[in-house]
Amino acid sequence: MGRATRRVAACAAAVLLAGGLQSSLAQAAGTTPRIDLTVLVISDGGPATAAIAAELKSQGTPYKLVDLNDANRPVIDAAFLSDTLNGQPRGKYQGIVLPNDNPFAAGSAEMTAIAAYEAAFNVRQVDAYTYARPEVGLNWAVNPGYMGTLDGFQGQVSTAGLAGPFGYLKGAVPFEDNDPNVSESYGYLATPLATLPAGSSFTPLVEVPIPGSTAKGSLVGEYEHAGRKELVVTFVYNQYQQQYRLLARGIVDWITQGVHLGYDRNYFAAHVDDVFLADDRWDTVLKCTPGDVTCPPGTPETANPIRMSVADAQYAKQWQAANNFTMDMVFNGGGSEDWKADHQVTTDPVVDQMVTDQNSYRWINHTYTHPYLGCLQDVSVVPWKCTKDASGNTVWVDQATITSQIKNNLDWATARGLRLDKSELVTGEHSGLLTAPQETSDNPYLAPSLAANGVKWTASDASREPAQRAVGSSTLTVPRYPMNVFYNAGTAKEEADEYNWIYTSKANGGSGVCENNANSTCLPAPLDVNTGYQSYIVPLEARIDLGHVLNNDPRPHFIHQSNLAEDRIVYPVLEKILSTYRSLHADSTPIVNLAQKDLGVEFQRRAAWNAALASGHVTAYRTGDTVMVSAPAGVQVQATMPTGTVQQLAIGTTGFGTAYAGSLSGWVKPGQLQSGVQLKLPAAAAPAAPAAVSPGVAAKSVTAPAPADTKVVPQGTADAVPAGPGDTDRTDAPTLVPGSGAPVAGKNAAPGTTAGAATGTAGKATTPQKGKASGGKADPARKTAGKTGTR
Repeated sequence: MGRATRRVAACAAAVLLAGGLQSSLAQAAGTTPRIDLTVLVISDGGPATAAIAAELKSQGTPYKLVDLNDANRPVIDAAFLSDTLNGQPRGKYQGIVLPNDNPFAAGSAEMTAIAAYEAAFNVRQVDAYTYARPEVGLNWAVNPGYMGTLDGFQGQVSTAGLAGPFGYLKGAVPFEDNDPNVSESYGYLATPLATLPAGSSFTPLVEVPIPGSTAKGSLVGEYEHAGRKELVVTFVYNQYQQQYRLLARGIVDWITQGVHLGYDRNYFAAHVDDVFLADDRWDTVLKCTPGDVTCPPGTPETANPIRMSVADAQYAKQWQAANNFTMDMVFNGGGSEDWKADHQVTTDPVVDQMVTDQNSYRWINHTYTHPYLGCLQDVSVVPWKCTKDASGNTVWVDQATITSQIKNNLDWATARGLRLDKSELVTGEHSGLLTAPQETSDNPYLAPSLAANGVKWTASDASREPAQRAVGSSTLTVPRYPMNVFYNAGTAKEEADEYNWIYTSKANGGSGVCENNANSTCLPAPLDVNTGYQSYIVPLEARIDLGHVLNNDPRPHFIHQSNLAEDRIVYPVLEKILSTYRSLHADSTPIVNLAQKDLGVEFQRRAAWNAALASGHVTAYRTGDTVMVSAPAGVQVQATMPTGTVQQLAIGTTGFGTAYAGSLSGWVKPGQLQSGVQLKLPAAAAPAAPAAVSPGVAAKSVTAPAPADTKVVPQGTADAVPAGPGDTDRTDAPTLVPGSGAPVAGKNAAPGTTAGAATGTAGKATTPQKGKASGGKADPARKTAGKTGTR
C-alpha cells in the first residue's frame, strides 16, 4: 500500500476485512464472538510500553509482546488478530497497547488491520505515550498548552475518571521530582478539540492545570471515534515512578473493560524483629557498633544496649489503634531471660505488658536467643568468613542447635500463654539460608530442622533473595524488605550519624562505601545529625517503602524493637507511609496487611499461576457475559471482575472474589464436577457487545497516518532515577542497611583487616549473640526502563 491518504487506507481496510476478518465473522452471523483474555503489547522498546507490560506481568494478566524493533517479529494482520474457532468468531486479544496512536509507517496495512479489529470486536487501545494533536482528539499543546517537564506537577483525576477507571483514587496524582538536576518526566498538556467528527468524543480522565492559563490540560483521556476507544496518554513514565504506579491499575482495568485474569493489591506489613532482646548501639565516635563484626580489634561490647520499656510497649499498642495498622512482633524469648539475669530479677515487665496486649499484634518465632544458624562464623576479619575444618569443608551450625532454638522459643511462649502460628519463623539475620558471598548454599541442617518443627514459612532477606524459594521439601521462604531504619539506632541522632557514615563520601567524612558501586548514591553533604532524620531520612524512606506498597508487592518490611524504643524513630516513617497512601486512595482500596503465612501463600499461588501462563497451559476467554478459564489441575486462577460477578457451578452459583478498588478479585478454583472456572458477569457490567459488524463500519475506523515519532523521553525516565541513598529498587546497587547488606567497616577497621578473635566451639555460631553479621546482595539486576534519548 504505502500511500498516506485516508481514502486509500480506508479502502485497504475494507479489502482486509473482506479477505480475512469480515469473512470469519460472516461465517457465524448472529454468533456472539469469543474474546481471548490476552492483551497485545506492541512495543517500540520505550519505557511507557515497558511499564504497562510490567504491570500486566505483576498482576498475572496474560499478554503477548511484539517488539517493533525485531526484524523477525510477526506481521500484524487480520489472521494474527482473529480467526474462527468451531464456527465462532474469535478475537485473540482483549486489548491492544501501542507505543502511540499509530507507530507504523504512513499507510501501514498493520495499523489498518488493528483499527479494523478493534471496531469489529469492541477491543480498546492504549496509546502508551503520544503527543497532543487533532488525530487523538486534542488541540495542539499551544495557546493554551504546555510541552515540557512535569517534575513536581500535581495531576488530578477528573470527575469522569473517578466515576470510571480511576475510582480507586481520591484524585491527586503527584509527579515525582527525585533529582532537581535530572529531568524525570515530560508531557504535552492540551485541551480537547471543540469540534469533533460526528459521534466522537474526548473525555479527560486525568488533568493538570496548564501553566500560565486557567485551562486544564489532559494527561490521560478517552477518545471515542468511529467505533473505537483509545486511552490517550500524553506523558512519558517508567514502571517505578509514583505517578504511573497510581494509574497503572486503572489503565489495565480500562483496556480490559474490568474483565481480566490477574489482580492487583497494595500490601504493607511491618515485622518488628528482636522483640524482648536488647540490640547493640551505634557508637558515634568509633563509627561502628560494639558487639558487631565491624568494630576494630579489642572494642568492648556496648554497655548501653537498646531495649523497649513498658512505656514503649504501651505506646505501640496505642499507636496501632490510632493508625489502624497491625505490626508483627518477631520475638526472642531468651532475650527476656537474659534481661532478667542481667538485672537479677524474676519478672520482665515488658513481657508482662506485651503478653497482656498480645491480641493487638501478630507474633512470629524468631528463635530463642537469636544465634547465627548458618556456618560457624570467623569474625576475626571484616567481612567475616566461614570456618573450615581440617579438610577445608565448611563447619555448619548443627541440627540440634537449630531445632532447639526453634523449639525452646515456642516452649517459652507456651509457658507464658503467648499464642502464635508455629508454621511461621524468622531466623536471626535470616541465617541458615545462603548468605553471599560467604555461603553459597543453605546450612544443610536447616531444612530438616524446619520440617521437624512444622515450619512452613521462613523469612528471607529480599535484598539478597527477592523471590520465594523452597527450603527442603516442606518449607517456603517469604522475602522481606529491610527498612533503612537501623537496628542499632535508638535515637534520631544515632540514625543520622550512622546514615552519614554509610552514605557519605570519604572526602565528606564518611566511610566512602557508597562510592564503591557505580550505581550507589552518596549524599552530596552530610546530614545535620540533629535534624537530618526528620527532614531527610523519614520522607525518603517512606517514599521508597511506599513504592513497594504501590507495586502489587506482598513482601513485608522488617525493622527492630530498638526502633520502637527511646526516640521511637520508626513511627514517623510508618505514619508517613500510611498517611500518604490514605491521602491518595479511596476507602475502597485499603492497604492489605497480612500475616507472614498468608503472604507466603500468595507468593506460592503466584508462582504456580505464572508457571502455567509461561508454559501456555492457561486458556481463558469471554463470550458475552460468561468467562471461561482452564488451568492445570491444582493451579488456582486469579482474576478481576466487575462487582456482581458470580461463579457458575455445576448446580447453582457461588460468590466470587472479594471487593477491592471497586471490583471483585481473588483466587478461584473449579467447583465440583468441573474442569475449569466459569464466571458469570452481571448484565449491566459486562463489556458491550460489538456494534453491527460490517465492512463499512470497520473501514471508517482507520485513522490518518501518524508523523514520525519524535516525542521527548528524558534520560531520567528512560533510566530510573533513585529517590535517594538506599533506593536499591531502581538501581543495581547493593543494600547497605546494617544487618542486611554488605557490612560497612568501622572507623579503624578497614575491610579485610583483623577485627577481633573468633570465639566459641565447633558447630556453634561465633557472632556475638545480639550483633548483626552481614553478607552481600546475591544477584543485583539493573533497573533500566527502556530506550534513552529523543525518539
